[in-house]
Amino acid sequence: MKYKIFNQAFDEERSLYNIKDTEVLNCKFEGPQDGESVLKEGRNFSVNKCSFSLRYPMWHARKFFLQNSSMDEKTRAPLWYCKDGKITDCDIQGIKCLRECKNISVDNCHIVSPEFGWRCKDIKITNSSVDSMYFLFESKDVEIENLNMTGKYSFQYMKNLHIRNSNLDTKDAFWHGKNIVVEDSVVKGEYLGWFSENLTFINCKIIGTQPLCYCKKLRLVNCEMENTDLSFEYSEVQADIRGHIDSVKNPKSGVIKADSVGKIIMEDSVIHCRGKVVERQKENSTVLRECTV
Repeated sequence: MKYKIFNQAFDEERSLYNIKDTEVLNCKFEGPQDGESVLKEGRNFSVNKCSFSLRYPMWHARKFFLQNSSMDEKTRAPLWYCKDGKITDCDIQGIKCLRECKNISVDNCHIVSPEFGWRCKDIKITNSSVDSMYFLFESKDVEIENLNMTGKYSFQYMKNLHIRNSNLDTKDAFWHGKNIVVEDSVVKGEYLGWFSENLTFINCKIIGTQPLCYCKKLRLVNCEMENTDLSFEYSEVQADIRGHIDSVKNPKSGVIKADSVGKIIMEDSVIHCRGKVVERQKENSTVLRECTV
């Protein structure tokens, strides 16, 4: 970097507005002036070993590197409309981090941020933990690996998402999502994947009541299901399940294979259902009757 700013404190409005080619090291963004947007419109800059306690610090940033830094709960909406950035080894506690950002990577970070990552594109998250509500809402072209995620309503209305080797504890995940693949992961939470299209689970463990209903082009390959009652209602599904499914209700079409199924429920259907359930432990497969109302 051409310029360096180090060991200083800033609390005024836009105190480092539109910095360029600058390394910001070991600085504090806090104080009585309570100024907003301290690093707004920065270009080609790095922030290292800094702490933030002011609102909207890095809006409209371009070509930035944020590392070894912390943003506390007062750092509301810290990064919006940013492009071409890397965030590594950071602790982020501010609500609404990442909004309408593009080409951002996040690695080895601890994040507690409701409404994290809304309407973003080309995002990569690795080796991190996230606690969030409505995580990555309406984002697209996202890659995730080795993530521990907790919260509610995650991955809704997303397009083109690939998740690997992760643990997801999240209610109402993947609703209305399109073109999503989850591999080698544990997915725990109620009402998983409703209204999704082209959602695929490979080598996953799925836990929770009433999963995967109203889905189109749903696939499960070599998966496990635990405490999954009333599964697959009105879904187009091809599923290969290792072990037991508590119950299956009114699958619209396709084939569901499992070692055993507790209950196969065909009642009160409001659409034409002709999906099949095959229990491997039985010589003859159980075929759901066709039903119409």
